[in-house]
Amino acid sequence: MKNRGFKSFKRFKNQRYSLTLSLAWIVVTLLVIAFLLAVLTAWILIEAGVILDTDFLVDAFLLMLIFIGVSTIVAFGLVMLFGKFPLKPVNQLINEMNRLASGDFEARLHFGKVLSKHKTFKEIEESFNELAEELENTEMLRSDFVNNFSHEFKTPIVSISGLAKLVNKGNLSEEQKKEYLIAIEEESLRLATMATNVLNLTKVENQTILSDVTKFNLSEQIRTSVLLLENEWSKKEIELNLDFDEVEIEANEALLKQVFINLIDNAIKFSPAGATVSVEIKLLEKRYAISITNTGVEIPKEKINNIFSKFYQADESHASKGNGIGLAIVKKIVDLHSGKISVESGNNQTTFTVYLPKTQSKIKANKI
Repeated sequence: MKNRGFKSFKRFKNQRYSLTLSLAWIVVTLLVIAFLLAVLTAWILIEAGVILDTDFLVDAFLLMLIFIGVSTIVAFGLVMLFGKFPLKPVNQLINEMNRLASGDFEARLHFGKVLSKHKTFKEIEESFNELAEELENTEMLRSDFVNNFSHEFKTPIVSISGLAKLVNKGNLSEEQKKEYLIAIEEESLRLATMATNVLNLTKVENQTILSDVTKFNLSEQIRTSVLLLENEWSKKEIELNLDFDEVEIEANEALLKQVFINLIDNAIKFSPAGATVSVEIKLLEKRYAISITNTGVEIPKEKINNIFSKFYQADESHASKGNGIGLAIVKKIVDLHSGKISVESGNNQTTFTVYLPKTQSKIKANKI
């Protein structure tokens, strides 16, 4: 792709020479127009009787004609020789835009030290480079999305196929057969969960207005979410520390339930056996701050900005369970509630904090 962009860059660079030629013709055209206007003015003055000495006028016209002819030739030559310098910024911009259009997202615009000091050129340079950087990042995320999506769906399918072949061959003890069937069931459930998450993500991504808003007990919803995950935290002997009073909130109850199940499930998943997962609700001025904290492996700083992207996993080995969809759903649901989610990770501890407004009435009114 980069080579293709470079070839396009070379091709269009040669074509930019026509701009200089166009500028030269503009100068010549202006000079000719000026001459014709002078002739027209003189003719009108003669016809009106204002100018009587036509012989002098003819000599003046001949002199003017010679002067304009020489000026035109000199001007045309100078424009052709030096015209590329004032057009250099235009050429640079067009060349880099062509590189970008051809798929070379490493294209960057630099006008040089002198021009870059000018406010207008500086703004063009910064805007173009910001656009190119965003496109480059988008292309990287798209590529990662395709790779991760393929990996996450292919792995369980290959496992199911391999295990089914072993069972089909026979010559297995009842214990082995049971073990393989359990593995097939787990991988099938994994695929089903993944498909459900993709559908949920698609649903919330297409939702622009928060609907089905009711007032409910937020504390009770979090406790219910913890109970639904009892099998997960009991297997690892995780201790749950729930630190909050009874609070009520106006929100979409079903959507928020997905938020807390995902976040608590992640906290349990990435905690070592016997660790503690804490859930805390703080009452701020006009919103609640719900924090879920777990100990264990930290999220690298350079990866925190990507963890809410679809199918992104900080664990690039894909050794841990998950498919990188849960946090994308969480982010979208929080955004729908006009909330905010932040992540802090350090000292073997990670905290996800969800900020939600106490009421959605004003938000609904604004959207209507």
